[in-house]
Amino acid sequence: MYTLLLQFHSLFRWLVLFALLLALFRSFTGYYKQTVFTKTDNAIRHWTATLSHIQLVIGMLLYTQSPFVTYFYDTYKTDKLTIEALFFGAIHIVLMFFAIVFISIGSAKAKRVTADRDKFKTMLVWFFIALVIIFIAIPWPFSPLANRPLLRPF
Repeated sequence: MYTLLLQFHSLFRWLVLFALLLALFRSFTGYYKQTVFTKTDNAIRHWTATLSHIQLVIGMLLYTQSPFVTYFYDTYKTDKLTIEALFFGAIHIVLMFFAIVFISIGSAKAKRVTADRDKFKTMLVWFFIALVIIFIAIPWPFSPLANRPLLRPF
C-alpha cells in the first residue's frame, strides 16, 4: 500500500505543479493584459486548489507510514537525529501544509472578489507565495538537507 501511494504521489505532484504554474500564467497574463476573468480561469483556480488538497491528503497518508518519519519520532530527542529525518519529519510537511493553506486562501479570496483584475491579482500573489514555499520544501537532488531524484524509477 505504501509503495502504491508513493508512486501515485510521485506522479500526482507533477500534476499539481503544472496546475499551479498554469494558474500563475493565466493570472499573470490576465492581470497585465486586463482581460476578463473567464469560466476557464475560474476552473483553473478551482482545480488548482482541489488538486493541491488531494495531494495534501496523499502526503499525510504517506507521512504516517514513512520510515523517515518513524525514525524522526524515535530519535528527535537524541543526538542520533539525521538532517534528512528532520527534513521529512518536520520541515517538509510543515512547509507543504503552509503552501496548501496559501493556495486555499488565494483561491477563496479570488472567488469572492468581484473585479476581474483583482481576481487575477489575488491569485497571482497567493499562488506565487505558495509556489515559492513549495520550491523551498522540495527535496531537490542538490539540496544539503535531503535529496531525491526528480523522477523516481519504480
